[in-house]
Amino acid sequence: MPSLPGAIAPFEITPEAHWRNRREILCGLGAGAALLAAGPSAAASRWDVSEAPNSWEDITSYNNFYEFGTDKADPARLAGGLVTKPWTVRIDGLVERPGNWALEDILKGMPIEERIYRFRCVEAWSMVVPWNGFELRRLLDRVGVKSGARYVAFETLVRPSEMPGQRRRILDWPYREGLRLDEAMHPLTLLATGIYGRDLPNQNGAPIRLVVPWKYGFKSIKSIVRITLTDRQPPTTWSQQNPREYGFYANVNPEVDHPRWSQATERRIGGGLFARRQPTLPFNGYAEHVAGLYAGMDLRKFF
Repeated sequence: MPSLPGAIAPFEITPEAHWRNRREILCGLGAGAALLAAGPSAAASRWDVSEAPNSWEDITSYNNFYEFGTDKADPARLAGGLVTKPWTVRIDGLVERPGNWALEDILKGMPIEERIYRFRCVEAWSMVVPWNGFELRRLLDRVGVKSGARYVAFETLVRPSEMPGQRRRILDWPYREGLRLDEAMHPLTLLATGIYGRDLPNQNGAPIRLVVPWKYGFKSIKSIVRITLTDRQPPTTWSQQNPREYGFYANVNPEVDHPRWSQATERRIGGGLFARRQPTLPFNGYAEHVAGLYAGMDLRKFF
């Protein structure tokens, strides 16, 4: 695969076999000093799934990022020109300390950890990704959430000169997403800054993106430039674009089919069109951790 401008060279990427071996060795040590010395991606998280992660090639070549085009290969082909340094995230709304936060200031003191999460595409595909990042709740605690806040809204960068998909009215830019505050504060919810122990490639949402592993991937908004705490459910791009097919919650529910395809089974990306299908798990396999957030809700209505 040709190198993109600003892309990570293949020799700079930790080989996957070495990366997995390092995790296994350090998990057996149980020594905090050894884990700190090894840096992110060294220690297994209690949230990790047991499946082996997809390859770097799988993760970085099959992407939905309409800011660069609608084909799954467009982001890897066209995202190399996106400038991600410096980067600022505006945090506003119902917070004690609103303002424009430089990404390097956000990251100061943040415990960056590595987690292996299932990641679910709405078209009945899935992959397993080794993310590097920090819990969103740590940032929200830092800025101070006011008592009236009930939701967290997010916006993606708008820069048509570097994001060619934005030169067309494919969607109503900027891309918007949102979570309930309790979803945002759940320890599974990450702000990711890397994969495989390296910085996020542009096509994967550099330099900072959301990862909500029990929801469909389109909830995990990329290249975030604004986070707003609000008392009202925020508008979200796909629920506005096509409310019949996409709701606000976007929880993985195999009992509710997409109007154009079944969600009952899935195929792992990287296995080809003839990859073995496997049953889709409720909440993408995280039900024991998150089902309580939706107790008493009709998940066929609030999809």
